[in-house]
Amino acid sequence: MKKLNDKDIADMIGTEFIPENDSVKKEVRKSLHLSTLVPKPEILPAHPIIDFHNHTEEESWNMLAQVAASGTRSATVITGASGILKIKFQQWATDSILSPRIASFRPLNNGSFEVKFHKK
Repeated sequence: MKKLNDKDIADMIGTEFIPENDSVKKEVRKSLHLSTLVPKPEILPAHPIIDFHNHTEEESWNMLAQVAASGTRSATVITGASGILKIKFQQWATDSILSPRIASFRPLNNGSFEVKFHKK
């Protein structure tokens, strides 16, 4: 005797087969490894310190974007006293897709900034 699969059942009833049993849904999720496909959100400290030293422009952008999206209210960004990342950070904070999330930023010294973020 042939074992019926979901397509066979759907063909018999004339509509898509959606299992009602929670144990079936759990088995399907387990077999598809769905818990490993969606990364768990990283928990950031209340006031993270983002240090751009020894990072590329892309890596620095990603770090800033992650903190901006995390829901934290403020952070310290260390750009270094000279170099492109100090200029880039100021451009990102004023004129980029991240700028609507950044409420304000101010220099703490010659190479770092205090950044305030809007609530989500």
